[in-house]
Amino acid sequence: MSETYASIKALHSSLPAFQPPISISFLPSIALISLLAFFALTFLFTTLPRSKVPIAELSTALIASALAGGGIVALFCTLGVYV
Repeated sequence: MSETYASIKALHSSLPAFQPPISISFLPSIALISLLAFFALTFLFTTLPRSKVPIAELSTALIASALAGGGIVALFCTLGVYV
């Protein structure tokens, strides 16, 4: 059992450090742009006329929701809360 642990520990220490695909310096900009786009789409969603087939409403709401989620994660990572 200890031989397996030792081999895994050696493998772990030999691996390179994690490099995120997006530089940490870009996170504040990503958060700002995503959250501003979210607020703009939310305003657009609330001012759309109601229709029988809500394709435009659903697509606007889904895009706004995705932007809000990404913006909040980027904002948290900017503040040091790595989620």
